[in-house]
Amino acid sequence: MEVTNFNITILSRLSAEILVDTHFPENTVVISFYDPDGIPLEYGVFSKNVLPVPVDDFQINLPQADHIAEFVSKAVSNGQDIICQCERGRNRSAACAAAILEYYFGNGQKIFDDEKYHPDEMIYYAVLNALEKFYS
Repeated sequence: MEVTNFNITILSRLSAEILVDTHFPENTVVISFYDPDGIPLEYGVFSKNVLPVPVDDFQINLPQADHIAEFVSKAVSNGQDIICQCERGRNRSAACAAAILEYYFGNGQKIFDDEKYHPDEMIYYAVLNALEKFYS
């Protein structure tokens, strides 16, 4: 598998709202995690580039993992950057970003080592396993 260079950014909901209101980056897709009882962030005209993923912090599995892997694969194939966004930008989005970095570059541990993040291990392993399955 040949991987083009792409960037991954981890954002909180507030940071993403500001980005949407000011300047959404070109050639970028978003994996947007939100609480199932909450309201997903409205990306407006950029919605075609967004994969909304309802998940709460206490789930024991991630049924959307295969969809995330497919979405990521398509973005990477298209040379697009990826934003992982959740409410606070610390747990769910950090876990997803770590899994993507681990799969493509073998350096997802750097997210776990950064004190500002607390990646959700269930999401990390679900996305990593789905990526591995998608490419097998």
